[in-house]
Amino acid sequence: MKPIKSANSPITYFVSRTGQAEWILFIHAAFVNHNMFRAQFAYFENKYNILAIDIIGHGQSADVQKGDTIDQTAKWISEILKTEHIDNIHIVGVSLGAVLAQDFANRYPYAVRSLACFGGYDINNFDAKMKSENSAKQKLMMLKALFSVKWFAEANKKISAYTSQAQNEFYSMNILFPKKSFLFLATLNNMVNKYQTGQRNYPLLIGCGKYDIPMELEAIKAWKSSEPDCTVVLFENAGHCVNMDVPQEFNKTMEDFWRGASQ
Repeated sequence: MKPIKSANSPITYFVSRTGQAEWILFIHAAFVNHNMFRAQFAYFENKYNILAIDIIGHGQSADVQKGDTIDQTAKWISEILKTEHIDNIHIVGVSLGAVLAQDFANRYPYAVRSLACFGGYDINNFDAKMKSENSAKQKLMMLKALFSVKWFAEANKKISAYTSQAQNEFYSMNILFPKKSFLFLATLNNMVNKYQTGQRNYPLLIGCGKYDIPMELEAIKAWKSSEPDCTVVLFENAGHCVNMDVPQEFNKTMEDFWRGASQ
């Protein structure tokens, strides 16, 4: 995929074009980069136009200026869509990517063709107790990283993936995550419980792996309760990063979802 540096932001994005096909945006999890979707790029590159980003502080988006923060991501994505002349787009977010995908959908709903979030939670209705537990776990992971990036990556891969192959792939990306990039995640909570969910004019798909942490399974259940019209999928033999653990099942699920969204 062709890497392109945004003119007015730290974001590097990647494009693969195939004629007049619909556009898909992939937003990766924390501590890795756009390459976590390699299996999806290979499968969909001749069927859809593909856009992917490296989140601020990750991968090739490390050239950060004073004042750049992660809660500006939606604005940066909107500018990318304008630059690439994309009117609307299917969005797929995993973990942190699911948070950013929802924030974009809150701010630019007219640009969303469909929304798919995995290993995430409803940022418009995030329970205070669950939010506190999540923050505590994030701080513990950060503490591990401050002592040793290798220790952090070794622990993180077991939380983030279920299969040994996916764990190894996650580790190889996580080990490259700079400690200083934790600073850019500080404004993450600015996107939580900021908007009320209105009527969605696009389909919503949510899900996680059967072996994800219990809190994530609870979060998906709660999200379904607040938005009963959404579609839920629970992937067998998968943990947090379902697209890496079970790429074939994930690709088929997305293909069916996008086909339905286009009818």
